[in-house]
Amino acid sequence: MALTRWRPSPVVVVTVLSVVIGFIGAGQASAVLDNQTGQVTVFWGRHKDEGSLHEACDSGMYTMVAMSFLNVYGNGRYHLDLSGHPLDAIGGDIKQCQQVGVPVSLSVTSNHSLPTNQSALDLFDHLWNAYLAGSKNGVHRPFGSARLDGIDLFLEPRTPVEHYNVLARELGKHNVLDGPRTKPLHLTATPRCGFLRHHRVGGDMLATGIFEGIHVRFYNNNNDYCDEYNEEEWDKWAAAFPSTRIYLGLPASPAASKGGYGPVRFL
Repeated sequence: MALTRWRPSPVVVVTVLSVVIGFIGAGQASAVLDNQTGQVTVFWGRHKDEGSLHEACDSGMYTMVAMSFLNVYGNGRYHLDLSGHPLDAIGGDIKQCQQVGVPVSLSVTSNHSLPTNQSALDLFDHLWNAYLAGSKNGVHRPFGSARLDGIDLFLEPRTPVEHYNVLARELGKHNVLDGPRTKPLHLTATPRCGFLRHHRVGGDMLATGIFEGIHVRFYNNNNDYCDEYNEEEWDKWAAAFPSTRIYLGLPASPAASKGGYGPVRFL
Protein backbone atom coordinates (compact mmCIF):
# COMPACT_ATOMS: atom_id res chain seq x y z
CA MET A 1 0.00 0.00 0.00
CA ALA A 2 1.31 3.42 -0.89
CA LEU A 3 2.26 5.57 2.06
CA THR A 4 0.42 8.85 2.30
CA ARG A 5 2.51 11.67 3.67
CA TRP A 6 0.54 14.18 5.72
CA ARG A 7 1.29 17.81 6.37
CA PRO A 8 0.38 19.64 9.61
CA SER A 9 -2.37 22.19 9.40
CA PRO A 10 -1.61 25.81 10.40
CA VAL A 11 -3.60 25.88 13.62
CA VAL A 12 -2.96 28.11 16.62
CA VAL A 13 -3.50 26.00 19.74
CA VAL A 14 -4.42 28.07 22.76
CA THR A 15 -5.06 25.50 25.50
CA VAL A 16 -2.31 25.11 28.11
CA LEU A 17 -2.51 21.32 27.98
CA SER A 18 -1.11 18.75 25.60
CA VAL A 19 -2.63 18.64 22.15
CA VAL A 20 -2.40 16.15 19.35
CA ILE A 21 -2.14 17.88 16.00
CA GLY A 22 -3.00 15.78 12.99
CA PHE A 23 -1.90 15.94 9.39
CA ILE A 24 -3.78 16.69 6.21
CA GLY A 25 -2.91 14.99 2.96
CA ALA A 26 -1.47 16.63 -0.10
CA GLY A 27 -4.81 16.29 -1.81
CA GLN A 28 -6.28 18.56 0.84
CA ALA A 29 -3.84 21.41 0.34
CA SER A 30 -6.62 23.73 -0.78
CA ALA A 31 -8.17 23.36 2.67
CA VAL A 32 -5.11 25.04 4.15
CA LEU A 33 -5.55 27.99 1.85
CA ASP A 34 -9.14 28.24 3.04
CA ASN A 35 -7.99 28.27 6.68
CA GLN A 36 -9.44 24.83 7.40
CA THR A 37 -8.00 23.09 10.44
CA GLY A 38 -7.48 19.57 9.11
CA GLN A 39 -7.56 16.93 11.83
CA VAL A 40 -6.84 18.24 15.33
CA THR A 41 -7.45 16.37 18.59
CA VAL A 42 -7.09 18.11 21.92
CA PHE A 43 -6.76 16.41 25.29
CA TRP A 44 -9.14 18.14 27.69
CA GLY A 45 -9.48 17.66 31.45
CA ARG A 46 -5.98 18.21 32.81
CA HIS A 47 -6.48 21.74 34.19
CA LYS A 48 -9.53 23.15 35.94
CA ASP A 49 -8.99 26.62 34.44
CA GLU A 50 -8.88 25.47 30.81
CA GLY A 51 -12.55 26.24 30.22
CA SER A 52 -15.50 23.90 29.81
CA LEU A 53 -15.75 20.99 27.44
CA HIS A 54 -18.42 22.65 25.34
CA GLU A 55 -16.26 25.77 25.02
CA ALA A 56 -13.49 23.62 23.56
CA CYS A 57 -15.90 22.10 21.06
CA ASP A 58 -17.55 25.42 20.18
CA SER A 59 -14.17 27.04 19.47
CA GLY A 60 -14.08 25.49 16.00
CA MET A 61 -10.41 24.57 16.49
CA TYR A 62 -10.73 20.83 17.09
CA THR A 63 -12.11 17.89 15.18
CA MET A 64 -12.06 15.60 18.25
CA VAL A 65 -11.73 15.99 22.01
CA ALA A 66 -10.24 13.30 24.26
CA MET A 67 -11.24 13.65 27.90
CA SER A 68 -8.37 12.69 30.17
CA PHE A 69 -8.11 10.51 32.14
CA LEU A 70 -9.74 7.34 33.38
CA ASN A 71 -7.04 5.82 35.58
CA VAL A 72 -7.01 2.03 35.76
CA TYR A 73 -5.55 0.63 38.99
CA GLY A 74 -6.16 -3.05 38.44
CA ASN A 75 -8.46 -5.49 40.23
CA GLY A 76 -11.52 -3.69 38.94
CA ARG A 77 -10.56 -0.30 40.42
CA TYR A 78 -11.06 2.77 38.22
CA HIS A 79 -10.88 6.49 38.91
CA LEU A 80 -12.08 9.28 36.62
CA ASP A 81 -9.74 12.26 37.03
CA LEU A 82 -10.81 15.46 35.23
CA SER A 83 -8.86 17.86 37.46
CA GLY A 84 -11.84 19.18 39.38
CA HIS A 85 -14.21 19.88 36.48
CA PRO A 86 -17.78 19.47 37.78
CA LEU A 87 -19.13 16.18 36.45
CA ASP A 88 -22.77 17.24 36.59
CA ALA A 89 -22.25 19.64 33.66
CA ILE A 90 -20.19 17.38 31.44
CA GLY A 91 -23.03 15.16 30.21
CA GLY A 92 -24.75 18.14 28.63
CA ASP A 93 -21.44 19.37 27.24
CA ILE A 94 -20.82 16.01 25.56
CA LYS A 95 -24.19 16.23 23.82
CA GLN A 96 -23.45 19.81 22.76
CA CYS A 97 -20.11 18.73 21.27
CA GLN A 98 -21.81 15.95 19.37
CA GLN A 99 -24.42 18.35 18.03
CA VAL A 100 -21.73 20.55 16.51
CA GLY A 101 -19.96 17.56 15.00
CA VAL A 102 -17.08 17.14 17.45
CA PRO A 103 -16.84 13.57 18.79
CA VAL A 104 -15.72 13.11 22.39
CA SER A 105 -13.69 10.13 23.53
CA LEU A 106 -12.30 9.01 26.89
CA SER A 107 -8.56 8.51 27.30
CA VAL A 108 -7.64 5.55 29.50
CA THR A 109 -4.26 5.34 31.23
CA SER A 110 -2.77 2.66 33.43
CA ASN A 111 0.46 1.70 35.16
CA HIS A 112 -0.97 -1.71 35.96
CA SER A 113 -1.24 -4.84 33.88
CA LEU A 114 -4.28 -6.65 32.67
CA PRO A 115 -3.01 -10.01 33.98
CA THR A 116 -5.55 -12.18 32.17
CA ASN A 117 -7.88 -12.08 29.20
CA GLN A 118 -10.75 -11.86 31.66
CA SER A 119 -9.31 -8.71 33.26
CA ALA A 120 -9.25 -7.09 29.82
CA LEU A 121 -12.86 -8.11 29.24
CA ASP A 122 -13.79 -6.71 32.67
CA LEU A 123 -12.25 -3.35 31.72
CA PHE A 124 -14.20 -3.40 28.46
CA ASP A 125 -17.38 -4.15 30.40
CA HIS A 126 -16.78 -1.11 32.62
CA LEU A 127 -16.06 1.19 29.68
CA TRP A 128 -19.06 -0.01 27.71
CA ASN A 129 -21.58 0.24 30.55
CA ALA A 130 -20.29 3.38 32.30
CA TYR A 131 -19.32 5.55 29.32
CA LEU A 132 -20.44 4.08 26.01
CA ALA A 133 -23.72 2.55 24.85
CA GLY A 134 -24.29 -0.07 27.53
CA SER A 135 -26.01 -0.09 30.88
CA LYS A 136 -25.78 -2.49 33.81
CA ASN A 137 -27.17 -2.65 37.31
CA GLY A 138 -24.61 -1.39 39.79
CA VAL A 139 -22.50 0.44 37.19
CA HIS A 140 -22.61 4.22 37.66
CA ARG A 141 -22.75 6.41 34.56
CA PRO A 142 -20.97 9.66 35.60
CA PHE A 143 -22.29 11.54 32.55
CA GLY A 144 -25.84 10.28 32.76
CA SER A 145 -27.47 9.50 29.43
CA ALA A 146 -24.62 11.02 27.39
CA ARG A 147 -22.72 8.41 25.39
CA LEU A 148 -19.11 8.97 24.48
CA ASP A 149 -17.95 8.46 20.91
CA GLY A 150 -14.77 6.49 21.51
CA ILE A 151 -11.87 5.30 23.63
CA ASP A 152 -8.23 6.34 23.54
CA LEU A 153 -5.50 4.20 25.12
CA PHE A 154 -2.84 6.51 26.59
CA LEU A 155 0.23 4.30 26.66
CA GLU A 156 3.30 5.00 28.79
CA PRO A 157 6.61 3.10 28.50
CA ARG A 158 5.88 1.50 31.88
CA THR A 159 2.38 0.41 30.84
CA PRO A 160 2.23 -3.41 30.89
CA VAL A 161 0.47 -4.02 27.59
CA GLU A 162 -0.10 -7.78 27.77
CA HIS A 163 -3.78 -8.54 27.11
CA TYR A 164 -4.45 -4.98 25.91
CA ASN A 165 -4.92 -6.51 22.46
CA VAL A 166 -7.90 -8.39 23.95
CA LEU A 167 -9.35 -5.09 25.13
CA ALA A 168 -8.72 -3.49 21.73
CA ARG A 169 -10.37 -6.33 19.83
CA GLU A 170 -13.40 -6.34 22.13
CA LEU A 171 -13.82 -2.61 21.59
CA GLY A 172 -13.43 -3.19 17.86
CA LYS A 173 -16.31 -5.66 17.87
CA HIS A 174 -18.55 -2.84 19.09
CA ASN A 175 -17.74 -0.33 16.37
CA VAL A 176 -21.41 0.70 16.23
CA LEU A 177 -22.83 2.28 19.37
CA ASP A 178 -26.34 1.08 18.65
CA GLY A 179 -28.29 -0.07 15.64
CA PRO A 180 -30.64 2.87 14.99
CA ARG A 181 -27.84 5.45 15.18
CA THR A 182 -25.21 3.40 13.31
CA LYS A 183 -22.54 5.60 14.85
CA PRO A 184 -18.95 4.31 14.73
CA LEU A 185 -16.87 3.87 17.85
CA HIS A 186 -13.65 5.85 17.44
CA LEU A 187 -10.63 3.93 18.75
CA THR A 188 -7.24 5.63 19.06
CA ALA A 189 -3.95 5.09 20.89
CA THR A 190 -1.52 7.67 22.27
CA PRO A 191 1.96 6.19 22.78
CA ARG A 192 5.26 7.95 23.32
CA CYS A 193 7.51 8.16 20.31
CA GLY A 194 9.86 5.42 21.59
CA PHE A 195 7.05 3.02 22.49
CA LEU A 196 7.78 0.52 19.71
CA ARG A 197 11.42 0.08 20.76
CA HIS A 198 10.35 -1.01 24.24
CA HIS A 199 7.14 -2.90 23.52
CA ARG A 200 7.10 -5.61 20.90
CA VAL A 201 3.77 -6.80 22.32
CA GLY A 202 2.50 -3.23 22.22
CA GLY A 203 3.44 -3.00 18.57
CA ASP A 204 1.43 -6.15 17.92
CA MET A 205 -1.55 -4.54 19.64
CA LEU A 206 -1.32 -1.39 17.50
CA ALA A 207 -1.01 -3.56 14.40
CA THR A 208 -4.40 -5.22 15.00
CA GLY A 209 -6.00 -2.71 12.60
CA ILE A 210 -8.50 -1.77 15.29
CA PHE A 211 -7.20 1.78 15.77
CA GLU A 212 -8.23 4.47 13.32
CA GLY A 213 -5.55 6.84 14.60
CA ILE A 214 -2.29 6.76 16.54
CA HIS A 215 -1.20 9.94 18.33
CA VAL A 216 2.60 9.76 18.53
CA ARG A 217 3.85 11.96 21.38
CA PHE A 218 6.98 13.90 20.47
CA TYR A 219 7.44 15.35 23.96
CA ASN A 220 8.27 14.16 27.50
CA ASN A 221 10.12 11.13 26.18
CA ASN A 222 12.93 11.23 28.78
CA ASN A 223 15.56 11.85 26.10
CA ASP A 224 14.31 8.82 24.21
CA TYR A 225 15.49 10.12 20.82
CA CYS A 226 12.43 12.25 20.31
CA ASP A 227 11.78 14.85 22.98
CA GLU A 228 10.80 16.96 20.01
CA TYR A 229 9.76 16.22 16.44
CA ASN A 230 12.16 13.76 14.82
CA GLU A 231 11.54 13.03 11.14
CA GLU A 232 13.39 9.71 11.23
CA GLU A 233 11.18 8.48 14.06
CA TRP A 234 8.10 9.85 12.30
CA ASP A 235 8.97 7.86 9.18
CA LYS A 236 9.27 4.69 11.28
CA TRP A 237 5.76 5.13 12.65
CA ALA A 238 4.29 5.94 9.25
CA ALA A 239 5.97 2.90 7.68
CA ALA A 240 4.94 0.56 10.52
CA PHE A 241 1.22 1.38 10.26
CA PRO A 242 0.50 2.39 6.64
CA SER A 243 -3.25 1.77 7.00
CA THR A 244 -3.63 3.93 10.12
CA ARG A 245 -3.75 7.70 10.33
CA ILE A 246 -0.69 8.83 12.27
CA TYR A 247 -0.88 12.07 14.27
CA LEU A 248 1.91 14.34 15.41
CA GLY A 249 1.59 14.79 19.19
CA LEU A 250 2.87 18.10 20.54
CA PRO A 251 2.38 20.19 23.69
CA ALA A 252 0.09 23.15 23.16
CA SER A 253 2.29 25.62 25.03
CA PRO A 254 5.87 25.86 26.34
CA ALA A 255 4.54 25.50 29.90
CA ALA A 256 2.86 22.17 29.15
CA SER A 257 6.08 20.17 28.69
CA LYS A 258 9.83 20.28 29.19
CA GLY A 259 10.29 20.01 25.44
CA GLY A 260 8.58 19.43 22.14
CA TYR A 261 6.71 22.72 21.82
CA GLY A 262 6.96 24.35 18.43
CA PRO A 263 5.59 27.72 17.28
CA VAL A 264 2.91 27.81 14.62
CA ARG A 265 5.40 28.74 11.89
CA PHE A 266 7.24 25.49 12.64
CA LEU A 267 4.06 23.46 12.18
